Amino acid sequence: MQKEFELGLNQLDILVKELINCINNEDSIIILRGDLASGKTTLVKNYVKALGLNDLVTSPTFSLQAIYSNDIFHYDVYNKTLSEFISLGMLEEFEKKGVHFVEWGDEKLEEILNDYGYKVILLEIEKKDNKRLYKINA
Repeated sequence: MQKEFELGLNQLDILVKELINCINNEDSIIILRGDLASGKTTLVKNYVKALGLNDLVTSPTFSLQAIYSNDIFHYDVYNKTLSEFISLGMLEEFEKKGVHFVEWGDEKLEEILNDYGYKVILLEIEKKDNKRLYKINA
């Protein structure tokens, strides 16, 4: 199922509600794809905020992983190859109960996660003037 939303940053609550519906209280992995500064981390910030949490959400580009309220995991593989990500033991992190956001996850990672039977949601972000086009494949 694919859904598309063209939204401004002040309308992200619409997308977050749809994402929460897609997750449906299940352990899920959301792969976020989009150019630099397309809003991947901003989306995670809005998701955490929508749950009423006060965690500080920042891009885990250099730390590779951040954890919010013990069950929201946030990864950034921009500076890592898939092999490096796996060799660091990060694949095992997906076994933890919760919602996992992966910025810059490629098709190979998506394929591996699907092969392992994880619930994977792909969210692609495309910059369009003052708005973004969000495509959710769940």
